[in-house]
Amino acid sequence: MSTIQPDSLVTLNVRIAHAESGTVMFSSFEATPMTLKLGTGELMPSIESRLLGLGAGHRETFRLESGEAFGPYRQELVEKVAREHVPASMELAEDTVFAFTAPDGSQYPGLVRKLTDEYALVDFNHPLAGHAVSVEVEVIGAI
Repeated sequence: MSTIQPDSLVTLNVRIAHAESGTVMFSSFEATPMTLKLGTGELMPSIESRLLGLGAGHRETFRLESGEAFGPYRQELVEKVAREHVPASMELAEDTVFAFTAPDGSQYPGLVRKLTDEYALVDFNHPLAGHAVSVEVEVIGAI
């Protein structure tokens, strides 16, 4: 049986949940398993490092603290966006994620936290920034 190495091609299921509430943010268990090559940036390095040495059939759950997962919550990533800078076609609503376009054309998802006639308060932090996550993995195969 081969074990996972730093450059392995791996097929696995992954479930990522908020460590405190248990809210599942991503899961491949109910869908098609993921196949990916380690070291290419498809998985967080903190997850990849926990996979090393595991083999097919191995299943485990581990915790990643906020610094290992999605980083700290950064207040500077919460911005007031003037309504005049929001395209009329974007029908903003509070507690909804929208793709905002930066001046260079890049798009960034942002959660609208507050909406007034003058501005939208948009949080560009990852939803799990500042939080620990629970990660469950099931290794199906590795070469």
